[in-house]
Amino acid sequence: MLTLALLIGLALCFDFINGFHDAANSIATVVSTRVLTPRLAVVWAAFFNFMAFLVFGTHVAGNIAKGVDAHIVTLPLVAAGLVGAVLWDLLTWWWGLPTSSSHALLGGIAGAAVMARGIQADSVLAGFRALDLPFFERTALFIVLSPVIGAVLGFSTMSLIMLFFGRFSQRTIDKYFRRMQLVSASLYSLGHGGNDAQKTMGIIVMALVSGGVLEVATKEHPVAIPFWVVIACHAAMGLGTLTGGWRIVRTMGMKITKLQPVGGFCAETSGATTLFLATALGIPVSTTHTIAGAIVGVGSVRKLTAVRWGVAQRIVWAWVLTGPCAAAISALTELVLIGVGADPR
Repeated sequence: MLTLALLIGLALCFDFINGFHDAANSIATVVSTRVLTPRLAVVWAAFFNFMAFLVFGTHVAGNIAKGVDAHIVTLPLVAAGLVGAVLWDLLTWWWGLPTSSSHALLGGIAGAAVMARGIQADSVLAGFRALDLPFFERTALFIVLSPVIGAVLGFSTMSLIMLFFGRFSQRTIDKYFRRMQLVSASLYSLGHGGNDAQKTMGIIVMALVSGGVLEVATKEHPVAIPFWVVIACHAAMGLGTLTGGWRIVRTMGMKITKLQPVGGFCAETSGATTLFLATALGIPVSTTHTIAGAIVGVGSVRKLTAVRWGVAQRIVWAWVLTGPCAAAISALTELVLIGVGADPR
């Protein structure tokens, strides 16, 4: 039980780092437009990250818990997956890159699972049979779709607002949308908490199943997420958001394009819409991809040169590398654990 307790602590540590790393997603726009000070912005975002448990179910968490063959899941395997995600998150935070904690976690768990099954079957290719490939294929599809949907919605929303409010002075528009941005920032933080906190819930459920605390889920009897797990994950993420990842805030809110309150409102509303849709479908998406796409879409309305494409390209490369790099770190960690006998096969 001590091992299980330590592993749950590691999962909540990842959730804290997720909030810390991805705080920029929730607050970058509202800070860069100076609607809220950084300190008030993180408090605002953290509150709605936590309160998301009242709005959303646990569909995403259930899908993640079923993403790996339950017969090969061990506590060291889950630990290896979390190590890959945590290390990659810390590296990209240090570099100031807004990568996806979600895909780092999925890549980490996948890498550890493939290594474990591959060693069992004495074949690397056989290792991929440990994964629920349709689930990972849907997730991979949304790696592309979430920023595209965010960009399209951001462009469309900004265009419509410019059409209806174009005759007003910039001062009047700023005054109105500074208030509206408080609403859009709330919705985005709600969607952020609703989708991201559930990923850690799924990992903790994996650990509880492996430790014999919960029964293995079936199609007829899906595993129930204990309420304490729901509260703990939302609380850890909210506390992480309170600490703020200022390096990434500068990249997201100031380097991609220059935002005014109306642009911040459009980006946050578009991002929130995308997150609400994905969470309702039970698909874990990247809040980073979503809001970055929305910001690019908003910036493109004025003119394409308003977007700093060099910065955007650097961010895209970080997105592409996140899953494979986290998977590689986790696979190596799993190999070491097997080598020292911590993960018997």
